Amino acid sequence: MDRLTAMQVFVEVAHSGSFSATADKLDMSRAMVTRYVGALEQWLGARLLQRTTRSVTLTDAGESCLRRSQQMLALMGNVEEETSRHDGVLRGQLRITCSVSFAYAQMAAAVVDFLQLYPELKIDLNASEGALNLVETRIDLAIRISAEPDPTLIGRVLAPCGSVLVASPAYLRAHGTPQQPSDLGRHRCLSYANFGKSIWKLQRGEAIEEVGVGSHFSGNEATALLQAALAGGGIAMQPTYLANPHLRDASLEAVLPDWALPTMGIYALYPSRKHLSPAVRALLDFLVERFAKVPWA
Repeated sequence: MDRLTAMQVFVEVAHSGSFSATADKLDMSRAMVTRYVGALEQWLGARLLQRTTRSVTLTDAGESCLRRSQQMLALMGNVEEETSRHDGVLRGQLRITCSVSFAYAQMAAAVVDFLQLYPELKIDLNASEGALNLVETRIDLAIRISAEPDPTLIGRVLAPCGSVLVASPAYLRAHGTPQQPSDLGRHRCLSYANFGKSIWKLQRGEAIEEVGVGSHFSGNEATALLQAALAGGGIAMQPTYLANPHLRDASLEAVLPDWALPTMGIYALYPSRKHLSPAVRALLDFLVERFAKVPWA
């Protein structure tokens, strides 16, 4: 069996702690994942993973093999990049990450358009709400929405990220439309808080209001709260890249449209300027140009 592929499979199992998750990610059967790991263990003459019904953990030999495998895969990536420099064709694989909502609304389509320009490239998009360690997870580029991006990373601003309060017409007919920020405290609100109250900050001119809203439905991800709002579940704070299409087709209505919510930035972040590959640089330039004129405005 191909030893480089076996190393890639082993690294993914080590990161995910799951043969099934690795099979899904690499688009192969769980039996094939097991075969690759077994072949690597046979080749090295050492057990790399401790397997139980609930978990997969690294042995001491596995820890050493993980480091060496990551180095080998990185070296292979460098070989592909060097080849790209000589013939002008971008090859290899890029690993990028962004939030689930931004992947759904913008990044999936952006990746498709980028790959049409560079068909020899492959892209692995990790849609996740967690703050991944870019070095440990071998992420080449992270798209993150933040007021203050991680200062240890290099960043380029792609676009502003505004937010708006929205609710379905059916909800507003049943419960009334808030006329001022303090009215929100009497409404069913859909919140990003895990529990307790959320504080929503609104501004109109010099006036600033901070309202504590009780949340009967909270979630950690914007598209879930969007669907809850569309279903008439209450008032949600939504990024405009998700909300604007629904405001245009009137499936949602803006709540307190004269009041502004804080604006954050959408950043492309990467670990270091040194040895930035041509493929990553090409993707960065593509995204900067694509989002220069905010497509969802």
